[in-house]
Amino acid sequence: MKKKDVLNLIRYHTEQNNPAFREQAYLIAKEFDNNGDGQISEYIVSLLSDANTFVPQANTNGLKFFKEVRAEDVSLPLPDIITNDVLGIINAVNHKLGVNKFIFKGSPGTGKTETVKQVARLLDRKLYQVDFDQLIDSRLGQTAKNISEMFAEINELSQPGKVVILFDEIDAIALDRTNHNDVREMGRATSAVLKGLDHLNSQIVLLATTNLFQDFDQALIRRFNAVVDFDRYSQDDLLEIAESILNGVLIKVPEAGRNVRLFRKILQLLPHIPYPGNLKNLIETVVAFSDPNDKFNYLKRLYEKVMDNQQLSVEELKKKGFTVREIEVLTSIPKSTVSRELNEGK
Repeated sequence: MKKKDVLNLIRYHTEQNNPAFREQAYLIAKEFDNNGDGQISEYIVSLLSDANTFVPQANTNGLKFFKEVRAEDVSLPLPDIITNDVLGIINAVNHKLGVNKFIFKGSPGTGKTETVKQVARLLDRKLYQVDFDQLIDSRLGQTAKNISEMFAEINELSQPGKVVILFDEIDAIALDRTNHNDVREMGRATSAVLKGLDHLNSQIVLLATTNLFQDFDQALIRRFNAVVDFDRYSQDDLLEIAESILNGVLIKVPEAGRNVRLFRKILQLLPHIPYPGNLKNLIETVVAFSDPNDKFNYLKRLYEKVMDNQQLSVEELKKKGFTVREIEVLTSIPKSTVSRELNEGK
């Protein structure tokens, strides 16, 4: 342990700068561990961990600007290219190099927020989401003050290595300072965010999501260690994800039949398959509304949704590769009638 470490501890204590004191203490513990003094390192960490999870209160009721979010075990499937980036974030955090601030950008429904929940689960950390209703204030200058207070609240965490902070749709407080109707007020808010990020405890993992990345202040982007683009789904990716979602839903509805081939054909009638969030809602809805006495009724409902209730003719469906049996399922026209119409059309 260097002399400056001791001096810093004393200075932070006299200044009552608890976040800096704790940060310095963790660095000292890490140095002891690197030098082979594991017991001393563990003792220091245990002393720091004995305090309540949050200061001054251990429960979420003491947090003014945050609400706890449950990290569920079920996640939306992601394409490999995005999954690899997310796993990179897990690795970066575990390496403890201070790489701890990330942006998830992409269109609505691409799975950004759900992926944040999975990151928290994989890191075995509690997830706390910024409550913008508490943060944003119509009074002049108050939002910036709230942001500063919020970051102080973050840095007062006594177990920073056990928490993920989520700024869901961070654009609410951090759009480009030159492209907003109230330039001065937005400038104050963004400046407060920049300052807060600059002084963020390196053990805190902070994840922000946005679908307005193109409007971000470049100074803000530079504060983050990495940006993960969620707008990287191919049509094949979305078909695979749709099938995965369907399988998960049908497990809960044993009376429904499985016909993945027809399911995929119906989705391919769309010019653009929806992103996972909307896809999940679509699939869950058609299955939930389906007739329990007709095991493939959900496929007919899906077809009607996809076609916006505009039926294709038997001949058109045949040209799109649907079999006689599949056409019967989609149109409720008996197979014999379908066959006759197709033969008459030759």
